Amino acid sequence: MIGSLRGVVLEQGADYLVLEVGGVGFHVYVPSSALQASPGIGKTFFLYTRLVVRQDSLSLYGFQDREQRDLFDLLLQISGIGPRLALAVLSYVSAQALRRAVSSDQPELLTRVPGVGKKTAQRIIFHLKEHLAEEEMEAAPPPSDLDAQVLDALLALGYNMVEAQRAVQSIPPDAPEDLEARLRLALQQFGA
Repeated sequence: MIGSLRGVVLEQGADYLVLEVGGVGFHVYVPSSALQASPGIGKTFFLYTRLVVRQDSLSLYGFQDREQRDLFDLLLQISGIGPRLALAVLSYVSAQALRRAVSSDQPELLTRVPGVGKKTAQRIIFHLKEHLAEEEMEAAPPPSDLDAQVLDALLALGYNMVEAQRAVQSIPPDAPEDLEARLRLALQQFGA
């Protein structure tokens, strides 16, 4: 099994990287957060990986940290979730937001992921609740209704889910309880 790779980025696509390790180019499917963190062509990059073996293919999936890889493994255990859909979930929803959705029982956050409907989102929440430790879930408080509105506004402005969640998380705890003020504070993350 291939547990990790450190190599030079040869190619970067919409959902993959090609890393050259010891003269061999590995095609690694990655979530959007790993693509954004990629140092660029010709630079060295490290990924935790998971090799998925199917009857007709061997596919390598890469992640920036072990937490993402572990969540990927948990998602693969859910009936109806394959590696591509699990990768899409991790591309649209950060690990912290996924834990928060599970702890606060909010499957609607997952329905924003292409290919995830209401039933699949509920199945993901149900399955992950059984597997995530209670102390891990309690560490991530549920977002307020106001922050959920800020998140929706950022998504409507064209930011992806991971960027929008990061911006909402950057809002200081003592920020005013006003939608416009909180949205302005979140947009400051983007230099807007």
